[in-house]
Order: sequence, then C-alpha cells, then structure tokens
Amino acid sequence: MKNNKSVLQKSSLYFAGASFIASVASVIYLMLKIDDLGWENPISASLLASTFFFAFVGVVLSIIGMANIPSFKVDR
Repeated sequence: MKNNKSVLQKSSLYFAGASFIASVASVIYLMLKIDDLGWENPISASLLASTFFFAFVGVVLSIIGMANIPSFKVDR
C-alpha cells in the first residue's frame, strides 16, 4: 500500500507550522510587553491563552497531517 497523503493532510501540516509560528510570535510579543503591562493585565492573560491555543492546535494538526490513513478506494 502506498502512503499518499491527501490534500487535506498536506494542508494540515502547513497550518500546523503556521500555528507553531503564531505561538512563538505571541510569546515573543508577551516577553516584549510584560514589563509595561504586568502579569495581572488582561492583555497578558490573553497572550498566554493564545500561546497555549496555537501550540496545541499545532500539535493536533501535525498529528492529523502525519497520520497513516488508508485509502478506501475500490480497485478494479
């Protein structure tokens, strides 16, 4: 059986990479602004939440993209 990935699996790998990049970007932005905002500010909390969200969306999408899903086509 060949291991051909569908278009949706390939695109989920690309979106996983974009999600990891967004997670790193939100951490960097938080580290730049934490001195001005402080940890009790709602903006800091939302940046931490977006970091968590983007990181785990990246994990889930990369697992979907790397899964070995068999083809259900009937060969004639």
